[in-house]
Amino acid sequence: MIIVLEKIKFIEAVRSVARFTQHHITSLPVLSCILIVAGDDGVRFRATNLETGIDFKIDGICKATGVVAIPATILQQIAASLTNEGSLTIEQTGDTAIISFNNARSVIKTIAYEDFPIIPLPTTNKKNTINGAVFKSLIETVAVCASTSTVRPDLSSIAIFFEGGVLTFVATDSFRLAEKKKTLQTTLPNLNILIPAKNSTNIIQTIPDNDIIFMFDEHQVAFLWNESIVTTRLTNGTYPDYRQIIPKKTTTEATFLKKDFEAALRRTAIFSDTFQKLQLGFDPKKQHLTLTTHNQDTGSAKESITAKITGAAIEQSFNHHYLQTPLSLINTESITVSAGSVGQPLTIRGVGDNSFLYLVMPMNQ
Repeated sequence: MIIVLEKIKFIEAVRSVARFTQHHITSLPVLSCILIVAGDDGVRFRATNLETGIDFKIDGICKATGVVAIPATILQQIAASLTNEGSLTIEQTGDTAIISFNNARSVIKTIAYEDFPIIPLPTTNKKNTINGAVFKSLIETVAVCASTSTVRPDLSSIAIFFEGGVLTFVATDSFRLAEKKKTLQTTLPNLNILIPAKNSTNIIQTIPDNDIIFMFDEHQVAFLWNESIVTTRLTNGTYPDYRQIIPKKTTTEATFLKKDFEAALRRTAIFSDTFQKLQLGFDPKKQHLTLTTHNQDTGSAKESITAKITGAAIEQSFNHHYLQTPLSLINTESITVSAGSVGQPLTIRGVGDNSFLYLVMPMNQ
């Protein structure tokens, strides 16, 4: 195999593909490699960790066809050392690959590629179109709330629904929940799929912002663009009916400036206890929202911000990190916080924005 690639294209390909390799010790060393395939249809970089996979088309000159598997860490270090100008040559000779440019020449020991698995694709031929930027934005908005535990695969996934022209992404770890909706002008089939949250990170770092094609069946979803493909397995099972825990009635509602709450939260959180507890007090008479923390070792803090409060006076405690989470996800200047009776979750929305809902469970008093 002999191929000639522009350095800037090589760097892009390595960065995009390396994240899909296996990063821990495995019985299949080829999973830690990038498979470079040079054929009549051009040059392709491939990688898989058996949960996600990528087949990345790269522009280049193919002087001799062939296949070679090179450890991804080696290619990443080479790519990181390059400038964008000029081109390089990759030549496979026996069990080595030679990467050369200008006066530089690296000889790399390769891995047998015969055990490289076939990257699975959905069995359906039905293709759907979605804007890449929209998809990435929806994932980024909710992914932080997915569980990092492997005990409940459904909770460590992002649920994607499409019904009635509305695309909905949801994630929860049972302590907090984020839901983001987007009304689409295009028509999609009814969706009800679960993408592992850890896999979604690699996907959104790779797909472009323009329109992409996606295909799915009960086991896989694939995203296609410019002759490149990214795939991920889907989580088996049914997502919990999270709508049941969204309060239908609230006893107290407060609206205030996001920047005021964010600043007060940052200061009072300094004195939270080992459980990260922070108490919110709603005072409709004084029209104040009060944040209170206490740590027996370091001290205490109490701060009130002006708020428009309706309903009953109530006090509830929350993990201050979970109150901080939605602030960077809300784009409006003011937010509305709604509380139910003691023990019910708190809901947070941006004023005038019904597309995003954040829910957080209270802590025991």
